[in-house]
Amino acid sequence: MTASEDNLIRIAGPLRAGDVPDLCARVATARHGPGEGGTADVVCDVAAVTTADLTTVDAIARLQLAARRAGRRIRLRNPSPALLALLGLVGLVELLGLVVEMEGHPEQREPPLGVQEAVEAGDAAL
Repeated sequence: MTASEDNLIRIAGPLRAGDVPDLCARVATARHGPGEGGTADVVCDVAAVTTADLTTVDAIARLQLAARRAGRRIRLRNPSPALLALLGLVGLVELLGLVVEMEGHPEQREPPLGVQEAVEAGDAAL
């Protein structure tokens, strides 16, 4: 693991309740990023998480709680559109102050939640 990845945790597969204690321990003990003075965010790369369900939402809430107890917070990297929508639906993005990072070209990403395209006067009504 390089110095720039000291605070990176890769999370994969469907998350189960039994996975949460180990993940929380990893978040709480993640090393500080370079020059951060102990307040670096813990980056949780969730690109390989295969399910967007309430168990996953619960796990993310608990990870954020573990990070806060350690004086830090988590950043979710590359959540699936379904997971991001579910987190928004249950209010965890705003409630927990989750920071979401998306990699890739801007056209390859989903539009942010709540953003709608403008309807032109000649378009058919839905």
